[in-house]
Amino acid sequence: MDDTQIADVWTTLKEYLDKKHVEMAAERYIDLMADYGVSDETLKECFGHCGNLDNAIKYYLDIETGDGYEDEDEWDE
Repeated sequence: MDDTQIADVWTTLKEYLDKKHVEMAAERYIDLMADYGVSDETLKECFGHCGNLDNAIKYYLDIETGDGYEDEDEWDE
């Protein structure tokens, strides 16, 4: 699957989910895509389609979410 297909399937499924389960469902969806062999690079290309999907991808790939401490070199000076 390519990034557009992954985002389209998620958008279709998301409409039928209870709002309180969307975040958990997005995480499970990304786990399923990874289990089926979707590459990390393809998952990164999915950014920008849906906030919930973006968060699930960041969680799966262990990407920092912008807490302000990414550039630790500034503190070493």
